[in-house]
Amino acid sequence: MRRLDRVIIRFAGDSGDGMQLTGDRFTSETASFGNDLSTLPNFPAEIRAPAGTLPGVSSFQLHFADHDILTPGDAPNVLVAMNPAALKANLPDLPRGAEIIVNTDEFTKRALAKVGYPADPLADGSLSAYHLHKVPLTTLTLEALKESGLARKDAERAKNMFALGLLSWMYHRPTHGTERFLRQKFAKKPDIAEANIRAFRAGWNFGETTESFAVSYEIPPAKLPAGTYRNISGNLALSYGLIAAAKRSGLPLFLGSYPITPASDILHELSRHKNFGVRTFQAEDEIAGIGAALGAAFGGALGVTTTSGPGVALKSETVGLAVSLELPLLVVDIQRGGPSTGLPTKTEQADLLQAMFGRNGEAPVPIVAPATPADCFDAALEAARIAVAYRTPVMLLSDGYLANGSEPWRIPEVDELPDLRVEFASGPNHTLEDGSEVFWPYKRDPQTLARPWAVPGTPGLEHRIGGIEKQDGSGNISYDPANHDFMVRTRQAKIDGITVPELEVDDPSGAARVLVLGWGSTYGPITAAVRRVRADGGRVAQAHLRHLNPFPANLGAVLKAYDRVVVPEMNLGQLALLLRARYLVDAQSYNQVRGLPFKAAQLADVLFAAIGTLEENHG
Repeated sequence: MRRLDRVIIRFAGDSGDGMQLTGDRFTSETASFGNDLSTLPNFPAEIRAPAGTLPGVSSFQLHFADHDILTPGDAPNVLVAMNPAALKANLPDLPRGAEIIVNTDEFTKRALAKVGYPADPLADGSLSAYHLHKVPLTTLTLEALKESGLARKDAERAKNMFALGLLSWMYHRPTHGTERFLRQKFAKKPDIAEANIRAFRAGWNFGETTESFAVSYEIPPAKLPAGTYRNISGNLALSYGLIAAAKRSGLPLFLGSYPITPASDILHELSRHKNFGVRTFQAEDEIAGIGAALGAAFGGALGVTTTSGPGVALKSETVGLAVSLELPLLVVDIQRGGPSTGLPTKTEQADLLQAMFGRNGEAPVPIVAPATPADCFDAALEAARIAVAYRTPVMLLSDGYLANGSEPWRIPEVDELPDLRVEFASGPNHTLEDGSEVFWPYKRDPQTLARPWAVPGTPGLEHRIGGIEKQDGSGNISYDPANHDFMVRTRQAKIDGITVPELEVDDPSGAARVLVLGWGSTYGPITAAVRRVRADGGRVAQAHLRHLNPFPANLGAVLKAYDRVVVPEMNLGQLALLLRARYLVDAQSYNQVRGLPFKAAQLADVLFAAIGTLEENHG
């Protein structure tokens, strides 16, 4: 047995090989064991790519350690390749000396030719730089299940469980949770459940008895702050955050949504929680989804709509209506590769400018962005706080990397959650010159500039509703130019006046001249890169934006305190563009739009270069 402080494993195969389930089960057992972890599921962009082809490769990467980690890892130490396509697609990411476990049964002449291998890489010496383990996974699985009574095709499907058992032995993962999961998953098909469990145990026993794996590895549990933890993905955390926000505000939760990758899991999850007063409506299209959510907000509910970039474009007119109506509405955008439907399963940060400006007229909307999968829970609560307190639609920008990735999450106590209780209008709020009392729907709170929220049907609170410009206070339709100018400026002032925390800067030495500023899911790779730079003696400061509209009040001062500001983004420089325009700071963009998160080593090189350039220029 060899003791390690961390390891990065990638399972890869056809989309029908169960790689996501295998990775998810390994992750769950790793979380229950107590390791810190971070995952990167990678799905095929094509819905039904031909079996055995490069576009059809599905993979799941898991980085786990005995200490705090922030990313799924730059390069896997172990690759499990179920076929030649999986090997070819993932081999460029492997460092020399990595372990490769291949299913030799799939390396047929036809399968090799399908991905362009002129010769068998398992026999031609091209993999000599790696530790290669050739395992006939399919044959071994069929042998283990020969008395199960299953047809050959059904038995073959259990080979991913054989691989999971082997890896569980190699890294001393618990097994009871996986066996319990399989019995629950296939409760209505007990023969399938028992076959998968038998294959799983056979894989474990194979590792225990074969001479091919003479070494197993131990990664001790991580030392995390005290509390109750669970493994959680970003979409699941966001769903729980929305439920928590509804309970803390005392409002029923209504989700109006149209299925779209990678946001659909939120609709699936929330539909399971009717016991918490959640109502989900799968609409016929994106416009109907947000229209229903806005109608629910008008009726006194916490209205939510979920989508990705293409859906935001379709919802933009209704977001503008919500700005004019000044009703709370959460618009959740799980960003993906684009534009349009390009790379629908891949991650990107390219919707920031769309969220900021993608509406007709002056229609300002607050923007909140979570930093990690677990942080999606808190970001949902924060977006709801702003929406109900300031009576405004709010954009919440997650992305595919956060949505599908997972990490340990400390389950908070209920009394740690913010109080989001709402007071609805209950009676007249304005006295006319003749002394009569009336309800004015656009009479504002002097602190927040929010208008009262009047539930339809409340006696005495009848008021006009619609998208045409309102007269200040009374809400009557107005075509007066001066009134329109005043209302536009007032709506902008309401957003500008939203209370958000000041930006925190991590600069331990206090002598850094380079600041790296990020937003959203770049947090993990940036923080890992900063740790590398500091470990090698480099001085660099770090800050990360959660609130992108309005910006924190001290952001301008922070930017001007450093000689150089580096802004890594998974787009072509959208935040950097906003910073240059707003603060006249020459922010240096570092961009990629590859559908994958940054690598920590890659960002560390960028930061070292920025530090070195300053030293050369200024001594």
